Amino acid sequence: MRKLRMGMVGGGLGSFMGDVHRKASGLDGMFELVCGTFNRSPVKTKETGKALSIPEERCYGSFQQMILKEKELPEGERMDFVTIVTPNHLHFEPAKTALENGFHVVCDKPMTLTVNEAKIIQKLVKKTGLLFALTHNYTGNPMVKQARAMVQNGELGDIIKVQVQYLQGWMAKELDDQASIKPWRADPKKSGIGGSLADIGTHAENLTEYITGLKIKELAADLGRIGEGRVLDNDGNILFRMENGAKGLMSISQIAVGEENNLAIKVYGSKGSLEWNQEESTKLIAKWIDKPQQTFTPDGNGIYDSVRAVSRIPVGHPEGYLEAFATVYRNFGEHLQAVLNNKTIEKPDYPTIIDGLRGVQFIYAAVKSDKANARWIKYK
Repeated sequence: MRKLRMGMVGGGLGSFMGDVHRKASGLDGMFELVCGTFNRSPVKTKETGKALSIPEERCYGSFQQMILKEKELPEGERMDFVTIVTPNHLHFEPAKTALENGFHVVCDKPMTLTVNEAKIIQKLVKKTGLLFALTHNYTGNPMVKQARAMVQNGELGDIIKVQVQYLQGWMAKELDDQASIKPWRADPKKSGIGGSLADIGTHAENLTEYITGLKIKELAADLGRIGEGRVLDNDGNILFRMENGAKGLMSISQIAVGEENNLAIKVYGSKGSLEWNQEESTKLIAKWIDKPQQTFTPDGNGIYDSVRAVSRIPVGHPEGYLEAFATVYRNFGEHLQAVLNNKTIEKPDYPTIIDGLRGVQFIYAAVKSDKANARWIKYK
């Protein structure tokens, strides 16, 4: 089958996320980057295009121009979908314009700045039937998928408790210097009403719902805005209740000195529990009420066949961030290939528009709760 043609909004030279998306999408040989508007500066966009061997005529001055010009190209040449790798405030308009003009979308999280914007995108996806993927990359990890499969198959029994954390320390250096933070991260007009909440809290929220298969029903949040002149949260603790009655606790921080990328989750059931840590991503620990502790690895005993298919390299070799990111792209790509060939996939396994809306609703509920002295807030 032919490679899927990708257009990119954002991700110019020097961009971390742009580079990640290009590497991850290229890992399985399913995609090719054919066009882009990589920077607000047309000159820098063309410089990026030249470095990536993209013809100058397909390096556009704006996302509007890219989408409209690509739409005019023959079906066998135009891009198939748009990948959006811009700061938060530049997600909504490119996504909306792409969907309105018949292009599928891959977008970084959070999906939009506001719940209203998220609902507009959701309605467009429903109206057009186009695909929308959100890059919650940790769901692509084989051991996360093993955890989800074990929960789905009832191995843990009823889920009764969840503890999840996402702790980083890189922002601690900036506590007394608001101006040293990347400008868009410090500005609510560009980052949205959530700081760390939007950046890493949404990953913790999505991981919780993905593994358990349960939605968070309500939460009570105590957020911190620690440091001179800090406007947006950089720390916080959140209690939450899930739709089946299970209780949860989430801790997030980007000022936890010494932490690097400590995303970890523990899921407790009536028969057993699971523990996964992103920094040791190839291990999943299971503890049982009536048998010895187990450690699962991607190619070990007890791994579901669907999980083995996700793992690309032999057991014992490091496999993590980029590979998990690539799995999100691969699963999206397989779904898109099916759509282009008039086939159906019953349950596509990648974060979708639903996860995007849930993430923005989570941010707004947590901020609302924090402003009301950690009052319980319901959301759906």
